[in-house]
Amino acid sequence: MSKITDLHKEALEYHNYPQPGKVALRLTTPSKTADDLSLAYSPGVAAPCLEIEKDEENAYKYTSKGNLVAVISNGTAVLGLGNLGALGAKPVMEGKSLLFKRFAGVDSVDVEVDTEDKDEFVQCVRLISKTYGGINLEDIKAPECFQIEKQLKAACNIPIMHDDQHGTAIVTVAGMLNALDVQGKDIATSVFVCLGAGSAAIACMSLLISAGATKSNIYMLDRNGVLRTSRTDMNEYKQQFAVDRDDIVTLEDAIKNADVFLGLSGANLLTAEQLKKMAPNPIVFACANPNPEIAYDTAVSTRDDVIMATGRSDYPNQVNNVLGFPFIFRGALDVRATDINEEMKLAAAHAIRKLAQEPVPEAVLTAYGLKELKYGKDYIIPKPMDSRLLGTVSAAVAKAAVETGVARLPYPTHYPLKTVHDIFPHAVSDDSVGH
Repeated sequence: MSKITDLHKEALEYHNYPQPGKVALRLTTPSKTADDLSLAYSPGVAAPCLEIEKDEENAYKYTSKGNLVAVISNGTAVLGLGNLGALGAKPVMEGKSLLFKRFAGVDSVDVEVDTEDKDEFVQCVRLISKTYGGINLEDIKAPECFQIEKQLKAACNIPIMHDDQHGTAIVTVAGMLNALDVQGKDIATSVFVCLGAGSAAIACMSLLISAGATKSNIYMLDRNGVLRTSRTDMNEYKQQFAVDRDDIVTLEDAIKNADVFLGLSGANLLTAEQLKKMAPNPIVFACANPNPEIAYDTAVSTRDDVIMATGRSDYPNQVNNVLGFPFIFRGALDVRATDINEEMKLAAAHAIRKLAQEPVPEAVLTAYGLKELKYGKDYIIPKPMDSRLLGTVSAAVAKAAVETGVARLPYPTHYPLKTVHDIFPHAVSDDSVGH
């Protein structure tokens, strides 16, 4: 039996046992006695209802809203699998909810909206948005994802983020800044080639510009080649990255003397010969999954001066969104932010970047079966199991929210967090609430 077949079977068993799915609710208040139930529901529940009617901010005091994020999708762009429909996306959304809880103590529910109509989707999410403290949009195809996020952010006063765009961008920029540092390159003068022009690519390049990259040094390609001002087949989002260079049309043209290659496209689209044409000390982020734009072994055997990152966990420098989104929402929720703005995204990227430069705790080395892990070519991005991410990233995001005026609460006195237990230190155990 092949490894792929084994993984398929193991994954199905994982999702089926010991009970179907990956997430479930738990009780947070006692429910053992008749008195408990009279407080949990009628007649006692009327008291918080009336308080919320007087002031909707009281929902944060008397309900789970303040620690609740909805992961919402219509299933039109699921991983590398394409349009699977709303229900086909549910295992991915449940997985996202699992990661929110596991890494940042955020309660999360998945919501699958069965429509491909942009306006219907926006209307549905807008109408249910008051239930949640934040909304993570996921696996929605471009260009609708841009319009959906923009409209929802304008209509709702809670933090909303399309993770495929901004989570990817935040982690990519964190690793990229460190790669540039290790390779001795200046972000402002470095030449970037981005293969792929979808939502993640556009978000990555936009955040890199916010971090100091020069827009005229960016060459973005879709399946029709370099985005150029002379082309007439581009949407408004691609047009932002069009260059006035009709002498640079193909990847072969763009890759010559480029400092950085970022792949957010498909497998095996960057050749060894093209890698050879890049500038000294090149940086390659080949993030297509499961197979990158150039194989890791091919890249490092072709250029011994390359820094290589992929989306895979079996090679160094994995670009993994779980380094970002749980902690970004944690920080946003804890200051009751009304938005996740550019400053908060940059703060998260810099927090992740700086963490990789610090000594790695023994617990992280043990988790990955490593004897040593030191900042350099093979370690520019922290490992997902690094528990310091919780305190470091959430604190940076919360601070940026306060400083930019989108926080409705001050910087938390219990920050920085050390474990998820610090979020609700007086929470009762499952045994004490009854079943």
